[in-house]
Amino acid sequence: MHVLNSRNCRLFFGGQGISLVGTWMAQATVFWLVYELTESPLILGLVGFTDQIPSFLLAPLTGLWVEQWSRYRTLLITQTLVMFQALALAFLALSGEINIKYILLLSLLKGIVNAFDIPARQVFIAEMVPKADLSSALAVNATIISGARLLGPAIAGLLIAAFDSGLCFLINGISYIAVIIALLAMNISFKPPPCPTSGPWQRLAEGWTYSFRYPSIRAILLLLALVSFMGVPYTSLIPIFAKDIMKGNSETHGFLLAFAGVGSLVGSLYLSFHKSLSQLKEIWISFTLFLGIALVIFSQSRILWLSFGMMFIVGCCLVIQVATSNILLQTLVSDDKRGRIMSLFALAYIGMVPFGNLFVGEIATRIGAPWALTINGCFCILGVVFVNKQMRNISFSIE
Repeated sequence: MHVLNSRNCRLFFGGQGISLVGTWMAQATVFWLVYELTESPLILGLVGFTDQIPSFLLAPLTGLWVEQWSRYRTLLITQTLVMFQALALAFLALSGEINIKYILLLSLLKGIVNAFDIPARQVFIAEMVPKADLSSALAVNATIISGARLLGPAIAGLLIAAFDSGLCFLINGISYIAVIIALLAMNISFKPPPCPTSGPWQRLAEGWTYSFRYPSIRAILLLLALVSFMGVPYTSLIPIFAKDIMKGNSETHGFLLAFAGVGSLVGSLYLSFHKSLSQLKEIWISFTLFLGIALVIFSQSRILWLSFGMMFIVGCCLVIQVATSNILLQTLVSDDKRGRIMSLFALAYIGMVPFGNLFVGEIATRIGAPWALTINGCFCILGVVFVNKQMRNISFSIE
């Protein structure tokens, strides 16, 4: 892709690729470790909640921050802070002092940092490339995330089985050095934004009004929020399916997530060949429907190869749903409101996940993980049906 002809893009995406492998290793390891320590679906949901609730609470304010402060400097700070968080988790695990309280506290700290990092990262990508290349740049970003999602859990499963969970956390901490070095090596010129003519609360209200004034933006955010609430939290239940339902071990857990990673990589590559808004609109709807169906089938599967196949489809559909939502939003919104809209994207994508984790953890405790995930998949299907009925009146353009 020609966006990689840019030295800044090569540095950014290269450093991020290395770092994200460590991130996915750590995420898979945390859920496996928590389930080994507690064997509680509710605690699994609680860990996911503490990691992502800050994005829900802080997203509106971080959007204002991102619009008024250097995205480059914000990323340098956030990546450094998350590196120290990862190294602290590694120290506790390797020293044998790890427990649920420490995991919850460090997850909360990581969530606070990510509340600033996610919208800053999305706007920074938009700044690196011309608007005509934005779709390609976001597709490259999605491909890198998907590749890391493939490698990270698989490596984690093997390392946990052969060594210790602390090694995965240590590798994650070290991996952040790559993205920090890449950021420092970039040639960035920061243009100060124009001074705002209104107060922060008025600008915050303007962002919300702008988002819900246009049916296209409103539809994207609402369907993304539903998928994040009902679809994304499946990852917190994977240890239960691997250990209790499939009668496997950490390798089974890692390979279930790895097949989802393969699917997300294939989905990202598929998406890179579709450029027009009309194509993306149809893809956005169709693959959200396939996501719900695959979650239902996976939840009731007791055959390992079928479960691997459904994880592949879930990973493929999920990355396409999120990436198309991102591309459509970044294409539709005006530049002066991009930070606020991307904070709402983070609110819908990341901010709803903690509530979804708590919901699926509580339901799984009461009726079992398979039926809890079946309910989630059915809600994704119903959401698509509802949005699709409204599509006749939705134009994916802004006058």
